[in-house]
Amino acid sequence: MAATGDTKRSDDKQRDIRLTNLVAARGVADAIRTSLGPKGMDKMITDATGDVIITNDGATILSRMDVQHPAAKMLVELSKSQDIEAGDGTTSVCVIAGSLLEKAEELLEKGIHPVALSDAWKLAAIESVRLLRAMSYPVKLTDRDQLIKSAVTSLSSKVVSQYSGILAPLAVDSVLHVIEDEKTVDNVDLREIRVVTRLGDTIEDTELINGLVFNQEASKGAGGPTRIENPRIALIQFQISPPKTDMENQLVVGNHEEIDRIARDEKKYILSIIKKILKCKANIVLIQKSILRDAVNILGSHYLAKKGIMVIKDIERDEMSFIARSLGCKPVASPDHLSEDKLGSAELAEEIYTPGGRIVKITGVANPGKTVSVLIRGSNNLVLEEAERSLHDALCVVRALVKERFLIPGGGAAETHLSVQLAKYAERLGGLQSYCVRAFADALDVIPYTLAENAGLNPIRIVTKLRKRHNDKEGKNWGIDIKRGDVSDMWKADVIQPLLVNISAINLATEFVRMILKVDDIIQTR
Repeated sequence: MAATGDTKRSDDKQRDIRLTNLVAARGVADAIRTSLGPKGMDKMITDATGDVIITNDGATILSRMDVQHPAAKMLVELSKSQDIEAGDGTTSVCVIAGSLLEKAEELLEKGIHPVALSDAWKLAAIESVRLLRAMSYPVKLTDRDQLIKSAVTSLSSKVVSQYSGILAPLAVDSVLHVIEDEKTVDNVDLREIRVVTRLGDTIEDTELINGLVFNQEASKGAGGPTRIENPRIALIQFQISPPKTDMENQLVVGNHEEIDRIARDEKKYILSIIKKILKCKANIVLIQKSILRDAVNILGSHYLAKKGIMVIKDIERDEMSFIARSLGCKPVASPDHLSEDKLGSAELAEEIYTPGGRIVKITGVANPGKTVSVLIRGSNNLVLEEAERSLHDALCVVRALVKERFLIPGGGAAETHLSVQLAKYAERLGGLQSYCVRAFADALDVIPYTLAENAGLNPIRIVTKLRKRHNDKEGKNWGIDIKRGDVSDMWKADVIQPLLVNISAINLATEFVRMILKVDDIIQTR
């Protein structure tokens, strides 16, 4: 009897642990469910310093949430994984995971073993990917219009959705610009696209620049150049100011002669560096930020300006390699190593005025096929930050089409199609697996249901009409048309999205729930 009692207590503990994990993760998923879709609500996020962010981007919301439960933290990591893999669908993957967790809770209460449920849902995920590929349409990278339409769909749910007609073409052109061979390329490094934000004007003034943009103005003395044609650019990692010792010390100067001597030595030292810069014929100097707080002092700026040399300070360390590749130059760590073969080149460098301050543009760079910059403008910091996040999502959507060159209809069409077809697949399976797969299919209805609910429509009526359409052979493209407030053909409505976004969301959500189901205890360590 004692053994039986211990077993019962162990089973109860495992059931309680699973229930706690399911409820904690569902709570986080429900928190962002209302932000799904074009009519989704925005979240206002504040931190301890009083900074405010307004966004409906799932990855941003979850990354800012202060969650304590380990299962809830795993859901935050799930959104990050979706962001890394596809760049879009971060809210959808969490909503799907939350719905699967709800169905899992119901099935566990009915006595289905977690392992049996996990195995059945693995089958459902594999069949879902097959169905998604079957309903997809191929797209070519030369079809710019289709790429723009998919980027617009991604931007339609953002705070800055009214500017999707501006940001979507910028995202597409930026990615296509850095692609070398459209036939063989299978991925895009978005770090090759430099995104710079500048306060002032509106998002309509955002522009694509075939070159580099520096968010800081040129550090120039009186009469320094603001425009240089065919510049020769040096990228340096040393200071143009008197050297400072590594140790804290004080020097006591007893008379004016010593002060004059120190001033002469400093002047001589700075002039020796500037002579070496002039010798290598550089007329633009880019200086790394982390060298010293005072990389160029007043005297150095005066002499450089007098010689017609433009100086741009505070170049971030992690940007050095990108700038070097773009300009065709090599970073120089010592004045003695300066030489003409280490300089970069361009067609034009100019300092331009913006309402938020001056910036420097360098165009016609040595590596034009791999360098592009997007200068985002905004009337305030909240809009500017959200525009940057939205542009990142649009860039990721285009990258997803480079990795997986297929499109599928949006507006809940894909999830409804999966729900209807998986229900038929469940009937063919039979037994316990059939019961579990049917629950998986029902869980996917959460996407069209939530889209309709967030848009102020009658979700039951809309989902019923949608499922009726998808039961027809020709109805796979039908989804929720938010503008019309009814169901329609999403492909004809140009509501399309990358296949990779949906495949990644299904796989990651299923993997997350299966992992949660197999946890039967939580162990804390010191």
